[in-house]
Amino acid sequence: MPTVDMEGVRVLGVRHHGPGSARAVRAELERLRPEAVLIEGPPEADALVHLVGELEPPVALLAHRTGRGTESGGEQGWAFWPFASFSPEWVALRYAVEHGAEVRFCDLPAAHTLAPEPEPEPEPDGDSAAPADPLGTLARAAGYDDTERWWDDVVEQRGDGEPSPFPAIQEAMAAVRDEAGSGGPRTERREAHMRQVLRATLRTGHHRVAVVCGAWHAPALHGTARHTVKDDTALLKGLPRAKVAATWVPWTHGRLASAAGYRAGVSAPGWYHHLFSAPDRPVHRWLTDAARTLREDEGQAVSSAHVIEGVRLAETLAALRGRPLAGLDEVREALTGVLCEGHEARAALVHGRLALGERMGSVPPSTPMVPLQHDLAAQRRRLRLKAEPFTRDLDLDLRKDLHRERGVLLHRLRVLDVEWGVPRTPEGGHRGTFREAWRLRWEPEMDVALIEAARWGATVEEAAAARVTELADDADLRVLTALTEQCLLAALDTALPAVLARLTDRAATDADVTALMAALPPLARAGRYGDVRRTEGAHLRSVADGLLRRVCAGLAPALRGLDDDAAAHAAALLDRTHQAVTLLGAEPLRSWTGTLSALAGDDRLPGRVAGRVDRILSDAGELDPATLRRRLARTMSPGTEPARAAAWLEGFLQGSGLVLVHDERLLDLIDTWLTGLSPERFADVLPLLRRTFGAFAAPERRRIGAAATRTRSTAEPERPPPDPARAEPAVAAVGAILAHAAAERPHGRVTA
Repeated sequence: MPTVDMEGVRVLGVRHHGPGSARAVRAELERLRPEAVLIEGPPEADALVHLVGELEPPVALLAHRTGRGTESGGEQGWAFWPFASFSPEWVALRYAVEHGAEVRFCDLPAAHTLAPEPEPEPEPDGDSAAPADPLGTLARAAGYDDTERWWDDVVEQRGDGEPSPFPAIQEAMAAVRDEAGSGGPRTERREAHMRQVLRATLRTGHHRVAVVCGAWHAPALHGTARHTVKDDTALLKGLPRAKVAATWVPWTHGRLASAAGYRAGVSAPGWYHHLFSAPDRPVHRWLTDAARTLREDEGQAVSSAHVIEGVRLAETLAALRGRPLAGLDEVREALTGVLCEGHEARAALVHGRLALGERMGSVPPSTPMVPLQHDLAAQRRRLRLKAEPFTRDLDLDLRKDLHRERGVLLHRLRVLDVEWGVPRTPEGGHRGTFREAWRLRWEPEMDVALIEAARWGATVEEAAAARVTELADDADLRVLTALTEQCLLAALDTALPAVLARLTDRAATDADVTALMAALPPLARAGRYGDVRRTEGAHLRSVADGLLRRVCAGLAPALRGLDDDAAAHAAALLDRTHQAVTLLGAEPLRSWTGTLSALAGDDRLPGRVAGRVDRILSDAGELDPATLRRRLARTMSPGTEPARAAAWLEGFLQGSGLVLVHDERLLDLIDTWLTGLSPERFADVLPLLRRTFGAFAAPERRRIGAAATRTRSTAEPERPPPDPARAEPAVAAVGAILAHAAAERPHGRVTA
């Protein structure tokens, strides 16, 4: 076997996403002038290197499985390899592209790592973190109890012009590997492939080669000559394969943070970006930005004197702690103590915002995308909707064409499981037929969802319609009505007929009254949306009317003989059904209230259901106060079990007890019933009563208590004025008793 000439090879072991590592890599590349640069990452991305000059970091390489069946199996068929402006790998990419050097990614291909057969010891998100904690080991050896602080002091906060750290890093990692081992079979396979790519690059005639990889792998690649081709080939033999594709996608600083669960993440991406991009005096510039944020966003008066004193404090703290440069801890303390004058909450808010430094990168239109991604990008531009990593509220007036089209797009994306927008309750809780309120936030994983949804169509509308039709094939009645509503919200006119036909067939054969009741509300809303969104709603209302007729016909037997849990569910269904029927018009409402009136007073109904029926009828004006009181008096009579009476009361008062404030005679009946219970019976019903009244808001409970006090005081009989004639014998008797007591006590004194 020919010997590998490693004379012109430089292995640069880095920490992913470190500004000091990035500056050191740039300085080393400028010194070496390599003909080829190998970078840890999936080889499938080699064809995407030409786009580097048009990308704005943070960005990520996305590799995903393609072909049939990629959406199933419950396995993650994709992985990201993120890059920030301060990532050493990104600096190496930019250098190679700008200087015409050949670039190759040398990690194990994504075709293997994303294959359906699970790999032992998986490492998510393309992370090459070592199985051990080498940085922690080295930090402890150096006398640090904080790994981040040690690495920052030794590497990340190094300035330009300092000696190369890579020989020392490689030597330290070799020592850790000798003690902890190589890291397991997966790591060994990855390093075998990296060595194979390095050998292939040298065979092409390149004499100066730079390899940029995780520090853990540096000793394994530097010692390539000690590993045989045969052994590395054996390690890679028989690995499972999958068909994959790769592309660039925008990324965010939030996703680079370790707090997001990214194993190779950093604690403060905004701070690292600042350290890398600030040309000089990073502490001065950081605290100046903090002062600007306090003035503009928090309205706090911060002067240049605050900044100057803050810089002095940060630098003094760094000197006292033996640090080469004030770090994040020092600038945080300066921000709190000087700029925020000790207000920790305000300082924490500003510091957190700057430390994260949230931003989203961008990719050019020429980036490989599935047609669905291209269509969404075009629609975003047309509708002036920007994908941002920040949470933003969006209020829409559906009477305006632009607003209606925005809402349609967001609803279509939700059908495809792309939750860019999530419906929210508008401020003040105001709802209206012509209004929608959304909360927007774009996440990088949504590009994956778009890629997975591409099998349904090339445009957002086409894909959403195809998916709704597919979901409708095996859906039950409740899901079908929800899909009908989605079709109208998302303006999926091509899918609506098929969904309605399926809904009509299922409604005609479903005998479950509770299922029919659950299906009615979304269908009633859909009929209303049909009018608002300029969609024909007559057929929808016809189907809803048919459902209501079947509900009315089977309601009585469906509500009898229920246990407590089923009765609670039935009471909630009655409420939702009543609200839905009010949307269908006067005639369906009369039919519904007529059915409830026929049920009212039926002793076979559970107490909670009976109480809810009476409340619905009372609120609808179909049950006059006198009849309601008679029904309540019968329910509260001694011949009725107190538990049933309490259940009726819970059903009647569910949601609001203000009816007791406005009808004091009704309140008096309940008060009389409660005070007449025996202690044992009262103890039995107390939990139900506590649950009923405890659900009311505090102001409502106070008003009910005040009404009860008024009712009781007015119910007390008036006392007649005293009658002197009737009182005269009693007064005489008391006088005689006192006189006799005085005679028996000559030295005492008795007074009346």
